[in-house]
Amino acid sequence: MGGLDRAAAILGAFNTTHRELTLAALVQRSGLPRSTTHRTADKMIRLGWLDKPGERYRIGNRLFEISSLAPIRHELREAVLPFLQDLHHAAHTTVQLGVLDGTQILVVERISGHLPMPMLSQTGGTIPAYCSALGRAILAYSDAATVEAVLAAGLPPRTPRTLTSAVAVLRELTAIPDRGWAVDREEGNIGISCVAAPIFDPLGKCVAALSVTGPSKSVRADRIGPAVRLAAAAASRAYSTRR
Repeated sequence: MGGLDRAAAILGAFNTTHRELTLAALVQRSGLPRSTTHRTADKMIRLGWLDKPGERYRIGNRLFEISSLAPIRHELREAVLPFLQDLHHAAHTTVQLGVLDGTQILVVERISGHLPMPMLSQTGGTIPAYCSALGRAILAYSDAATVEAVLAAGLPPRTPRTLTSAVAVLRELTAIPDRGWAVDREEGNIGISCVAAPIFDPLGKCVAALSVTGPSKSVRADRIGPAVRLAAAAASRAYSTRR
């Protein structure tokens, strides 16, 4: 295993629920020998890739600086953020921006305001594409191979309301283009519903989706859906002018 592979294994040990790790935890989660982990982590600290203010390692500021240059952050996020802010102001609940990453949705941006919803993924976290409104909004405009890969990865129930058959998910995807938005009715978390709409690039390819998420009693698709669709359409135009 080369130096970059070892560094990748160490970086892969961190996620939204493991933001700081002791050396022992880093060894366990990276799968590397203790001496290799210690030596590689020390070099990564010198490079600014890791930080260790005490006894725990965490991601370094240099990686944050580099990640901000990625097109998904610099172009997409900057173009869509004003519309997320408008949508949050109108809906008074959490709004999110997500992109498809394999069979998962990567949450690129999230605005939650003062209403805490710890059950939702933080920015940088992932959620399954098959049972999330963000995922369905993107999959409805994806090619057959992409949809098949998501379905083949499995459809385990996250709640009693999760659609767990390929036929049911495909039926839901088919309805989205005519309606203009996707819906998750307590399929990821009981009591929480989500409405999402797609964001397109200048060539008409769906590159992301934005959503409104909150308590089911306040997030009603028939009421919030048109606003989400309009926000996504405006975000698509703004993103296209930056390309």
